[in-house]
Amino acid sequence: MASFSLDDIRSAADAKYGSTDITVDEKTTVSLLNPLRLPKEKRDQLVALQDRMDDDGADQELVISDAIRLVADHPKKAEALLTAVGGDLAVLAQIFETYGKGSQVGEASASAS
Repeated sequence: MASFSLDDIRSAADAKYGSTDITVDEKTTVSLLNPLRLPKEKRDQLVALQDRMDDDGADQELVISDAIRLVADHPKKAEALLTAVGGDLAVLAQIFETYGKGSQVGEASASAS
């Protein structure tokens, strides 16, 4: 029978469900937290934002920016990232796509709800 410590389990969870880290500048790295590491309320909000992304009438820049603010490890870091992006929708979309690939946003959010 295998035996694991809680630290072993935590390390495995960190490796599998770690954040997507984006370096904004020399002083700022924002961590976009995996949905499974978010409180249920934030996971639910993320699912709602994802649904809004599929709405043709939605302001995609606003929705993606809100999603980044929601999953960022700190509000000031999220704002620094968004300021650096400067409203470039292509860059915002790429950030969210990279985040989604790293964290399986849709699957994790849906299965964790």
